[in-house]
Amino acid sequence: MRTKFLFSAFLVLAFYNMSIAQEELQITSKDSIVQSSWILGIGFNAVDDSGNVFDGLFNVGSEWNFVPYPSRVSIGKYFKSGLGVEAIGTYSVYKEGNIVDGEVNPSDIDYFGLDARLTYDLNKIVGQTGWFDPYVGIGLGYTDANNLGRGTYNAIVGFRTWFSDTWGLDFNSSGKWAMSQSDGATNHIQHAVGVVYQFGIEKGLSKRGEEKMELLAAIEKEKQRQADSIAEVNRQREEALLAEKLKREKEAAKLAAAEKAAKDKKEAERRDIQQRIDALGKVYFKLNSSSLTSQDEELLGSLTNILNENPTVVLEISAHTDARGTETYNQWLSEKRLERTVAYLKEKGIASGRIIGKAKGETELTNNCTDGVRCTEAQHQENRRLEFLIQSY
Repeated sequence: MRTKFLFSAFLVLAFYNMSIAQEELQITSKDSIVQSSWILGIGFNAVDDSGNVFDGLFNVGSEWNFVPYPSRVSIGKYFKSGLGVEAIGTYSVYKEGNIVDGEVNPSDIDYFGLDARLTYDLNKIVGQTGWFDPYVGIGLGYTDANNLGRGTYNAIVGFRTWFSDTWGLDFNSSGKWAMSQSDGATNHIQHAVGVVYQFGIEKGLSKRGEEKMELLAAIEKEKQRQADSIAEVNRQREEALLAEKLKREKEAAKLAAAEKAAKDKKEAERRDIQQRIDALGKVYFKLNSSSLTSQDEELLGSLTNILNENPTVVLEISAHTDARGTETYNQWLSEKRLERTVAYLKEKGIASGRIIGKAKGETELTNNCTDGVRCTEAQHQENRRLEFLIQSY
């Protein structure tokens, strides 16, 4: 009886402590964030069309072109998914004496831009802060620069910082690549800063707010369970409860041990298969080529044998290039190399669902042979490769 009384007292005390914790976890305005809205912006923009922007990225006085009054307006819709669509109009003046397309500009020239872009809120990946919103994006546009119109492909990086739910600042930079350079149109960079106003707001719980809600629900559920336990302990013997608890713990420990053993065995098998694949080596391509040599086909034949012996393996194949050539060309070349490899494996009977292909161009070099670095042909060849990694087993 004394043990039963102490157990009941313990449950009552725990019930009281959880009630206090529940009061401290009440949802407040700080736990809500803006999930979707319209954003209107107005501000300033500066254009760097010097022709050597990466050598003189911050040569504001001689290479940046801007006007001393608001020259940028934008309107956009942003969704719960993190995606946003935005229309932007900009104006600037290429100043006389500034560097434009590598030459000294002889007179003031108007600059006009009209762009549309699709952005993604990086807070969806790194977690909501409520005041700092970094984003990346891509877009299309039309620009009249240096008395020459051109369509552009755009890439954007920026962030917004909020002082309230409605007012904030927007900082961003856009690279603009001419769709066609046959008529002399060049690429340039555009920087912008401005005030943004948010309206049509739809709010929801932040990640912390959701965690609070889950915790409150868990506390409520636990309070009910403890209330039931207090009632139960008054009509059941302590010995039966302890025996049942020990039985459950023993079964749970046995199940956990079996699951761990199975998981460890599977992981060991996966490591062994990966080691066999790694021992085959890598496929290395010739410069500007996506063709497979007889030696490459022999390696892929050995890889096919391993995959046939292990029919549950799903393999990731990544194709790479060296840094020579443009990023666009290297991306295309890695895609061709990947296509040739995947086609060969399919021809050998490997189902397409067992292959995950990733064409990575020059984005993952194995050495420091980047643009402008002098390297031997052997060093460049290290980057023209295929890599094989077990994705699931």
